Amino acid sequence: MDGNLEIAKNTVVGMLKAGNKAEKYLNGTLKPFEVSLQQFNVLRILRGRKGKAANLNTVQQRMIHKMSNTSRLIDKLIEKKLVERDICPDNRRKIEIFITKKGQDLLENLDNKIQMTEAEILKPLSIEDQKILRNLINKITLNN
Repeated sequence: MDGNLEIAKNTVVGMLKAGNKAEKYLNGTLKPFEVSLQQFNVLRILRGRKGKAANLNTVQQRMIHKMSNTSRLIDKLIEKKLVERDICPDNRRKIEIFITKKGQDLLENLDNKIQMTEAEILKPLSIEDQKILRNLINKITLNN
């Protein structure tokens, strides 16, 4: 195998392993709150809308894990009373999604815990290393 291809393979495998480790740590933090990483991601997206409605497509575009079952994910959040779904008064075919007060309270409770978990994941790296890594990740994600 070509040396460059071997480096590329090992780099991608390393990125996947690092991603799995990050997901494992984050899922461990979220588990006691009975929220999956994908549900947490939806809640953060909705909180970021600052009270403005989101539709399914908007949520799906902003998700870290692009998936076809976003509506089922939102249904589970509705069951937990963390999210509300309303029919748009101007267009009855359009569904509007909002985070509830309970959802906002949950995120507030999780904010510091998640930050501490993120810091733990990145503990082996200096702040300068983290900046370099972030720039390298941006080169990959923003160009594909």
